[in-house]
Amino acid sequence: MRSLVLRRGVAALMALGLSLGVLSHAQAESLRIGYQKYGTLVLLKAKGTLEKRLAAQGVTVQWTEFPGGPQLLEGLNVGSVDFGVTGETPPVFAQAAGADLVYVAYEPPAPTSEAILVPKDSALKSVAELKGKKVALNKGSNVHYLLVRALEDAGLKYSDIQPVYLPPADGRAAFESGNVDAWVIWDPFFAAAEKQLKARVLRDGQKLVDNHQFYLATRAYAHKNPEVIKTLIEEVRGVGEDSVKNPEAVTEQVAPLLGLPKDITELAVKRQGYGAQFLTPAVVSAQQKIADTFSDLKLIPKRLSIQDVIWTPTAK
Repeated sequence: MRSLVLRRGVAALMALGLSLGVLSHAQAESLRIGYQKYGTLVLLKAKGTLEKRLAAQGVTVQWTEFPGGPQLLEGLNVGSVDFGVTGETPPVFAQAAGADLVYVAYEPPAPTSEAILVPKDSALKSVAELKGKKVALNKGSNVHYLLVRALEDAGLKYSDIQPVYLPPADGRAAFESGNVDAWVIWDPFFAAAEKQLKARVLRDGQKLVDNHQFYLATRAYAHKNPEVIKTLIEEVRGVGEDSVKNPEAVTEQVAPLLGLPKDITELAVKRQGYGAQFLTPAVVSAQQKIADTFSDLKLIPKRLSIQDVIWTPTAK
């Protein structure tokens, strides 16, 4: 009898140990999100609903801020984050560099949320006048494609200008000091330059680019955790719907997080595209055109197939 009780006790302890091990493993599961100082992920982080929903799945959420899309995707490539959002150009450069990423979803076009800026007292009045001028931009960012398309539309080649590759903070410093003639930048840095520096818009993205925002993940994470990805996109979509309905409330919420005045924040918020969706053939085709453009310019070393890196909700 004593032996039976002992065996049952040992069995109970083993079962408890196994259950604690499973719980420990579940608690160790995490979703590491990379975000930038703009966009729906900033709002989602502030709202806190994603953490609550994923906690039920035993998943914790970690957030890391990056200065731009190229830097964020480098983080994705080296394994410091699992998921992030960038403009349309960074994923092209990242894929060309061998990053094992997949496109998960996209936001509707927001062509007015990026622009080529010149100082308020600049003599430059058109993109054609940028020939021979120094133009600051974050290499491989969404504005890189805007610049290429704007130059093409004005009858210039990319080689006709002097690109100065700088991240946003350094780009603004060079712009303010007069060390560059123009600056190609996105919101909220764009809105801040308009309001604080009275910078003039030489050309924004209207009738030139879509300026989609893309949500991306490492291939391994997306295929291993489809339910987490679906939950995340549902939450992103919900925040976007709230933003469309009440941009003023969103501005009140996000301005302190960005460390920007409300007038600058509201301008950026209203120019964004909201309504995250899984990718469509038309969006894939548009992204392929961007990849082909950079390949033709020899700014990436090879031709790419965007379709090869598209994740779908049914993927395992």
